[in-house]
Amino acid sequence: MAAGTAFDELWGASGGDAVRPGFEPLGDWLRETSAAELDRRQHAAEAAFRSLGITFNVYGEEDAAERIIPFDIIPRILSAGEWARLSAGLEQRVQAINAFVDDVYGARRILADGIVPADIVLGNEQFCVPVAGARPPHGIYAHICGIDLVRTGPDEFFVLEDNARTPSGVSYMIENREAMLRLCPELFERLPVRPVDTYPELLRDTLQSVAPEGAVEPRCVLLTPGHYNSAFYEHSFLANNMGIELVEGRDLEVDDDIVWMRTIDGRVRVDVIYRRIDDAFIDPLLFRPDSMLGVAGLMAAYLAGNVTLVNAPGTGIADDKAIYSYMPEIVRYYTGEAPKLPNVETWRCREPASLQYTLDHLEELVVKLVDGSGGYGMLVGPTASRAEIEAFRAALIAQPQRYIAQPTLALSTIPTITDRGIAPRHVDFRPFVLTGSSGVTTVPGGLTRVALREGSLVVNSSQGGGTKDSFVLDGERAPNAAGGV
Repeated sequence: MAAGTAFDELWGASGGDAVRPGFEPLGDWLRETSAAELDRRQHAAEAAFRSLGITFNVYGEEDAAERIIPFDIIPRILSAGEWARLSAGLEQRVQAINAFVDDVYGARRILADGIVPADIVLGNEQFCVPVAGARPPHGIYAHICGIDLVRTGPDEFFVLEDNARTPSGVSYMIENREAMLRLCPELFERLPVRPVDTYPELLRDTLQSVAPEGAVEPRCVLLTPGHYNSAFYEHSFLANNMGIELVEGRDLEVDDDIVWMRTIDGRVRVDVIYRRIDDAFIDPLLFRPDSMLGVAGLMAAYLAGNVTLVNAPGTGIADDKAIYSYMPEIVRYYTGEAPKLPNVETWRCREPASLQYTLDHLEELVVKLVDGSGGYGMLVGPTASRAEIEAFRAALIAQPQRYIAQPTLALSTIPTITDRGIAPRHVDFRPFVLTGSSGVTTVPGGLTRVALREGSLVVNSSQGGGTKDSFVLDGERAPNAAGGV
């Protein structure tokens, strides 16, 4: 997909002749700022990110220990009207996700009514048998969701993936904003940008709101696998900014179905655990016995209602890509409304006709593992080699139920600084949605991921992608000189 033929977030379909209405200040800033000055600020941002230790790891790459996610200082803008539409659709979708997870671990009405095939749910690796019949405090499962969106035209937004297990990237959303405020303050004088720095406070309030009944001053902690995890920077960033303890499994113990944190002043009871480890590693007594990351007895404490786990165990069933293909039906079933944000057209390879179509059009399609993530286990047909296509053909024939296929979309682009000057690069967008006992909140911003290689549609940081700040404009207030509205 040639970037020059795609809808551009700044220029629209004008081909670079005129910026989209309301975005003129960014167009003027790009024209007024020299290439040398843009490069200077770009390098300053990279140096700041490295000095702050904003790094991530790519598993299997020995030289990736100190890698920073490339950051581009040209922001992506969403108008107030676009954000209002997106946030309404995101909140509807997350409400449906929570209702779906609650149902499949409870009455299973949607399976009995034949809306979603039972075997896709009950036979899924993400279906957590031990939590069937148990409800988390306040009946909320997906407290934090990162919903991946793509755009193909002025009004064409699509949901690409639902990340409902342990979605990452929100720390980069906040750090990207901090970098832009330091390096490009004049943009916040020209544009009424809504702030994102309230996210840690909103997250802490969300965690406290879902504490078990009777917790007067809930103590919350963030459970990390440790500093070798690819998202450890984010774990420490969030714990520090929420003012809660960052703990590893060895810091916690369970006694009589109560979770305690060891401190130098003695044991302290824990009410809410924002866990950033997968279900399989939470509790060696119930899941993987070789897990050194979790806490023995933690699931017993959870099932007894004495601690809240965020997101709840078993929530991963909602971001399996086979389930994703049914999300339009799931939204209608639980909300009684048409989806406000559509899915990308999807072929389920478990169905013979869809499998045949996929096999016949592999060179045109994107094929994904239903339980894949991070850009792994994926075929992008138009840019794949003959050997890669044939390898996927064999895998599809052997285990078709493990794959879905989607058309190769003309993802929108945004001007990006490259080695050869400013050029369009494809982007997606991951906003973050919080669900607490008082309702659903969508932070006005998100993580824009950009494919830095010319023509590439793969934006994942693990595949060489970078990030940008995402400006959500306020439709009512004017910009000021203090950094936004």
